[in-house]
Amino acid sequence: MSEHIHDTKVEELEAKANEARELLIEMLTKAGSGHTAGSLGMADIFTAMYFHILNHDPKNPDMPERDRLILSNGHITPIRYVVMAMSGYFPIEELKTLRKFGTRLQGHPERERLPGVETTSGPLGSGLGQAAGYAYAARMPARGGSASGGDKFRVYCFMSDGEQQEGSTWESAMFIGKNKLSNLTAVIDRNNIQIDGMTENVMPLESLKAKYEAFNWHVLEVDGHNIEQFVDAIEEAKAIYEKPTVIIAHTIPGKGIKEIEFDYRWHGVPPGAGPEDVFKKAEQAQKFLAELRTLGGKISSEHE
Repeated sequence: MSEHIHDTKVEELEAKANEARELLIEMLTKAGSGHTAGSLGMADIFTAMYFHILNHDPKNPDMPERDRLILSNGHITPIRYVVMAMSGYFPIEELKTLRKFGTRLQGHPERERLPGVETTSGPLGSGLGQAAGYAYAARMPARGGSASGGDKFRVYCFMSDGEQQEGSTWESAMFIGKNKLSNLTAVIDRNNIQIDGMTENVMPLESLKAKYEAFNWHVLEVDGHNIEQFVDAIEEAKAIYEKPTVIIAHTIPGKGIKEIEFDYRWHGVPPGAGPEDVFKKAEQAQKFLAELRTLGGKISSEHE
């Protein structure tokens, strides 16, 4: 459960996020498929959630008072799997089974396969409606809920910026705003890319802030790689009782590997299958890991 965050804690979380990126590259390379850019870009936020913000227990994933984290853009579930493994939901060794036949770690998360996953996701635009259901149900008198939030858990919904082009997202946003579901906080991964280009070229989204404000949401914008800033935004969201909050987190797709940052071509391919204008396919995994392990050449690596 989150609280004021100190510099030492921020440094600890930043180190964990970089470790998560390394494990992610190893996992995607082993799988031979998966989404690289968006997963790298959300490593800091997922690390902050699982190691500082969420009320959860890996040893008791179904505890009634747990916070609910709904991942609408399920294609970035590889980074969620990594951070879940790091926090103790399952052995890190199991990450090597990503996308294998019969694995619990499917390419998109499946609720009935993996404890700790609240919903199955696939079609973009479905998550906010699912989150609305959780948050609305928590207010029902039969559950002991109230307008001020009788149930103690909070609902978080992670979305991509590309799925803001889906009509179902805005139906859900309207419902949540109308019902003043302040127990729900949405986080938009504003990385400006989608599978076939930059969002503002495919279907312009701005001003996202003005759109959500028009639907009766409290809107915050943060640097998605500044963990302290993100945690502060989560704390502010908890203090808002008259409306839901959406945090627009500006992230860099491919974060940590400068050669692929903001390159939409890395949206849906793993190392070893990406564009070869910088690194040959056979070199990509090795080069990516070297860059992450040395923080872009700033430090030496024990693997050298």
